Amino acid sequence: MNLKEITLPIHDHLNYVDKVIKTHLSSDIPVINQISTYILNSGGKKMRPIFHLLLAGLDGEIRESNHNVAAIIEFIHTATLLHDDVVDQSIKRRNIQTANAVFGNSASILVGDFLYSRSFQMMVSIDNMKIMKVLADATNKISEGEVLQLINSHNPQVNEMQYFEVIDFKTAKLFEACGKIAAIINKKDQNQAQLYSAIGKHFGIIFQLADDILDYSGNSNEIGKNIGDDLREGKVTLPLILTMKMSNSKDKKILTNAIKTGDINYLPSIASLIQKSGAIDEIKEIAKKHLDKIEGLLDGNHNKDYQESILKLARFSLSRSI
Repeated sequence: MNLKEITLPIHDHLNYVDKVIKTHLSSDIPVINQISTYILNSGGKKMRPIFHLLLAGLDGEIRESNHNVAAIIEFIHTATLLHDDVVDQSIKRRNIQTANAVFGNSASILVGDFLYSRSFQMMVSIDNMKIMKVLADATNKISEGEVLQLINSHNPQVNEMQYFEVIDFKTAKLFEACGKIAAIINKKDQNQAQLYSAIGKHFGIIFQLADDILDYSGNSNEIGKNIGDDLREGKVTLPLILTMKMSNSKDKKILTNAIKTGDINYLPSIASLIQKSGAIDEIKEIAKKHLDKIEGLLDGNHNKDYQESILKLARFSLSRSI
């Protein structure tokens, strides 16, 4: 099952979202158009807009406001990527050079700011304070997650609780927002909004766990960036945390040095230790539990096509690491 087949029920709506994105990317400053277009056309799956539209159709209908929200969410996500790549000094994403590698750090940061501010202009035009609050809160939490990740970088003492706090803020919050806003636009009650938010949270965790697994067990073409980038950037993700917990003192020393220095030359040794520890299989089991949660929340009393697409999307996200 590929993404194109999964998104068949929302094919036309995704085309509308693309039109909204192109319309609101325009600026009188040429470099803004150049960098914005570069990053938004660089092969991203638009996973968050897809997720929002599928949840909107789960128990209601997809409206023009959903197209606008989907575009706003993609702008927010893209802005975080532009800033992340500068902070992490990344040179490759989605199998092409990052914007900062092509255009420089300063331009990338400022265009990220432009996308944030443009997204808030679009929020105002929707004229719904509930939607604005959800998006503003989510954007704030994403920023907090980025700061937490920076504080935790190169720290071999980071534990599972700290790790999940970062991915809750950095990844899951925007997926939660996708769900909550879908409920708001369709005028659903608080219980339904919480249901959609919970589905979003579990989906976001699956999505991030799969990413973190791939950085030590995938290949560069598969994940769209260089293998071992997390290690180089000092990101202490769950594969490292669990391997550290299961290792003897000799192996812990290797892991500690690798985390502290970010020396990519440690990668073969670290990958071998992770594989030997069984950490990858344990993480896959954690991700499958979140998939089971989504399946339990989607109890069958919804639009069949959209429910099936959401489940397929969750399985698709997990299958990247299997």
